[in-house]
Amino acid sequence: MTTASAFFARASWIHGLSLLLALTACGKQAAAPDAARPVLTQLIAAGAGDETLVYSGEVRSRHEIPLSFRVGGKISARLVDNGRLVKAGDVLARLDPGDTALSLAAATAQLDLARAEQQRYRELHAKNFVSRAALDARESSFKSALAQTDLARNQASYTVLRAEHSGVIGLISAEVGQVVSAGQTVMRLARPDTMEVAIAIPESRMPDVRALKAAEISLWADNHARYRGSLRELSPVADPVTRTFAARVTINQPDAKVLLGMTASVRFSSPDGDQRVRVPLTAIFQQDAHPALWVVGGDRRVTLRPVTVAAYRENAAVLAGGARPGERIVVAGVHKLTAGERVQAVEQTNPLAAPSPVPASPTERTTDEKPTAAVP
Repeated sequence: MTTASAFFARASWIHGLSLLLALTACGKQAAAPDAARPVLTQLIAAGAGDETLVYSGEVRSRHEIPLSFRVGGKISARLVDNGRLVKAGDVLARLDPGDTALSLAAATAQLDLARAEQQRYRELHAKNFVSRAALDARESSFKSALAQTDLARNQASYTVLRAEHSGVIGLISAEVGQVVSAGQTVMRLARPDTMEVAIAIPESRMPDVRALKAAEISLWADNHARYRGSLRELSPVADPVTRTFAARVTINQPDAKVLLGMTASVRFSSPDGDQRVRVPLTAIFQQDAHPALWVVGGDRRVTLRPVTVAAYRENAAVLAGGARPGERIVVAGVHKLTAGERVQAVEQTNPLAAPSPVPASPTERTTDEKPTAAVP
């Protein structure tokens, strides 16, 4: 084969190979961009993180005095019934005065004898018939008899039970004919001008109740009546049986509808201006041991944002900062995302319903979902 023939043969081979490669390239399309990852998202609702704790309790008086006799005996009369309004000094009950009357009579007789002996020995000492020591003994006997008489007189007065101050009688625990001991509670006297609600706080809610001192009180008998209240007392020690902490909530400006013993509901709410939101626990992503959320932006790309967790609940976290109502966050699969990744938002409003994709806005379709044309 000549040199010219060999040159033309090689050129023909190269031309055919180039034509084959061109035809192959024309049959291919441009590589499609990476598909957006579908993620479950949720809009942060306004006021979803407001701390609202509701407890049931009983309307009580701040000042409740257990009344009892200072001496033992048999109750001979009870002059008031449960719920009776009384004034300071009113007689409430009496004991049988027989024994105390006899003791007072005996003490009075001893006092009369001691007084007579004292007077007689004074006259004898003035005439130098008795010594000074004998007179001093009679003076001491008289003083002792006088003290015994005063004690017997006091014991006799203790058989009458009187009201210490104005109030309402409640919880009568003794009846006529019953024998009671000294100090045994017979009835309770409550002041109606210091109304409050007694509730029990579980130990898991103690920090929240301390922070939420303002309360709203409603009555079970009249659900339309609302009263403002404040936490007055919170026991530092749990009840050994119920393992709850006793608390008292003062009712500000109660009216005639509020009665002792009524059932009331106490609602603690977060203070005004406390912009807290609530998010699912599955939305919390730990970044260097700090909580954060994946926030979906307008361009459908996720951004990791640090947040401040105020409290953890059974299935949610209450945020004190870092997130605002109306923002869309990722609530599932947060550990599989990377910053700036493009996602397909899927919202599930009803846990039992099938998730539906969130429609893209016209701007998002124009910028992120342009159709790819095939290369001829």
